[in-house]
Amino acid sequence: CAGGDKDNQLVFGLSSRDAPAIEPIVDPLNVLGDDLFDDKVMSLKLPPAVMKRFQECLISGQPTSEEDMKVIAKIMFGWARERGCIDFAHWFFPTRGGGGAVGGMLGAYKQDTLIDLDFGSKFVTKPMKACLPHERLFQGETDGSSFPNGGLRVTHSAAAFTTWDRSSPPFVLNKTLYIPCAFITHFGKCIDEKTPLLRSMDAVKKEGLRLLKAADLGKNAQTIYSYLGWEQEFFVIKAEHYKARPDLVNTGRTLFGKLPTRHQQGDLNYFAPVPGTVQKLLDKVQTAMLQVGCPMAVKHNEVAPGQHEMSPVFRVANVSCDTNVLFMEVMNREAAKMGLQVLFHEKPFAGINGSGKHANWSIGTDTGLNFFYPGKTEEGAKLFVTGIACLAHGLAKYNELVRCSVATAGNDHRLGAQEAPPAIISLYPGQGFEQYVESVIAGGDLLGYKAEKKKQETGCSQAMHIEANVEDRNRTAPFPFCGNRFEFRAVGSSQNCNLPVMVCNAIMAAGMAHMAELIEKGSNHRDAVAAMFKENKHVIFTGNGYSDQWKQDAAKRGLPNLNTTPKALATWTEEKNQALFEKMGIYSREETNARQEVMYENYITALKIEADTMINMVDTGIVPACAKDLKKSNFSSKKTAAARKAAYEAIVQEADKLKAVVSKTEGPLAKEAAHLCDAVKPQMEKLRAAVDKAEALMESGLYPYPSYETMLYSHHFEK
Repeated sequence: CAGGDKDNQLVFGLSSRDAPAIEPIVDPLNVLGDDLFDDKVMSLKLPPAVMKRFQECLISGQPTSEEDMKVIAKIMFGWARERGCIDFAHWFFPTRGGGGAVGGMLGAYKQDTLIDLDFGSKFVTKPMKACLPHERLFQGETDGSSFPNGGLRVTHSAAAFTTWDRSSPPFVLNKTLYIPCAFITHFGKCIDEKTPLLRSMDAVKKEGLRLLKAADLGKNAQTIYSYLGWEQEFFVIKAEHYKARPDLVNTGRTLFGKLPTRHQQGDLNYFAPVPGTVQKLLDKVQTAMLQVGCPMAVKHNEVAPGQHEMSPVFRVANVSCDTNVLFMEVMNREAAKMGLQVLFHEKPFAGINGSGKHANWSIGTDTGLNFFYPGKTEEGAKLFVTGIACLAHGLAKYNELVRCSVATAGNDHRLGAQEAPPAIISLYPGQGFEQYVESVIAGGDLLGYKAEKKKQETGCSQAMHIEANVEDRNRTAPFPFCGNRFEFRAVGSSQNCNLPVMVCNAIMAAGMAHMAELIEKGSNHRDAVAAMFKENKHVIFTGNGYSDQWKQDAAKRGLPNLNTTPKALATWTEEKNQALFEKMGIYSREETNARQEVMYENYITALKIEADTMINMVDTGIVPACAKDLKKSNFSSKKTAAARKAAYEAIVQEADKLKAVVSKTEGPLAKEAAHLCDAVKPQMEKLRAAVDKAEALMESGLYPYPSYETMLYSHHFEK
């Protein structure tokens, strides 16, 4: 009925006040970059002279003048107010490490209102005015002692400062102007993820230009950039199930749980239609990210049930790293509105695939040359061969450093588990290129590699042939070549990309410096490339990285297998690594030692919380449920009761052993981490096995937590 009186509305329909709010439908392709203050916006709004000087400062590293700062702040304020901004925030990235327990909480900020006092006023009580003070746009101050710092800050010496990363554009989200920042102490020591990345980008620029000059390539290049395209994997479950699992809330992963009879055996989930509720979430996040200028381009189901992936087009590395953190924050925020929870832990569910964050990384000049693209000219072909020689040098000489960059408690569950590359770091440039390396070492020409795409017929008239890439893809390799980039596949899903990309840049800069030095000392370009390939070819591997044979062969080649985080972190401060960071201006020795301490602390904290949570869940949930089930089974057959009794008593026994081994956790950081890894973690696995066996016996209604089947599938059946 369409009656107009109030009673009819109440009886036959909802009143306008009670009607559910209908979200406006936004076409994401109509809002591309609307809320990003990037170069395009600046070039339209800033005076040309100011814009020119600003861009020159980005290349030279010179500070922006105070006069230009005032102009930029005024223009940015007006632009932000047009988008409804009330606050601004210096957005920075403390060294919290990967963990996944609270999703994407890798960024930090405080909101400051876009106001100041009018100090030019004659009144004693100065009136307020809406503005963005220029000095507060470019610099902020906060307490540095309350963030992980490895001893670089203490409570009685706590000042730390944020400073705008001028190459990463500010953006507006939720009425706040976000300003991406570096974070350093009162004495200029970095205590964040971004600053080392920016320093490594400077190192690549410096050593790359030096190499181009020595090799007589890229003569017009003024600067060099590193690029990143990330592929973010994650799980989505109902928020009510998340909240009902103390392990997910506290650790980001399930510490107990048996697999449903159907999980990923039939390959049914990969690229299958996305469940309706999850599709709505992905669409909302895609729109939000496109609006703030992140070119989200892909979304799909992953291999495991409940697992998905989204990824953008590549961008300059620091900007791409920023948007990945933002993506995780936006995902959690939008999921909460829909009664969902996103899990970014590397292994939230045992027995099925975990999640990674493949980092597609490349190096290129401002003139369009790519160190990792074979190119269509002789110059491009030579640069490609040169670039891979430099990368091989870096991976061979600083192999442990690369492993350290992806060493976390969560990632230890994933690396080498038939779903991710092994902990052995090797380089896969392609089988054809591996053969070409031998020819260069033997005296062959640098132009001998034929980078030709191969036409493959489909065998049917309806579908055209395809052009296969120059080299096949190897998903068992930690560093495979992907046509115009290398894909660092070992990065964990909860990690901030800054650290892995910083290390990639650092080792690449080392390779560039070494080759430039060879040429500068008299070697010709060809011979320098050949010498570096000969010295480092042991790091090139194009076979099956999952095979047991590779572990044996890698050991013969001298490649380390640092299969746990404590083993990896012990190598972080080796002299060669300290010297590399110092030479490249990325970390001082003090900063390198501090970063190792932070990584140890992150690992120890994660394992301790997991063990304590496990004990708590057993004592307050599992054991009482076992007692109830045992009481019921006593009224059935003695055989049934006996089987349950033995299984349930095993839980108590294993829990007591875990409590005992956890109590012995103490000592220096390295010793404590090793004890947690070698003694506590194995006992946790034994306790888990006992509990999961009990779950298979127990009456389903008595199990105190949502099951794997419930968490992984229930939201799939909602619209």
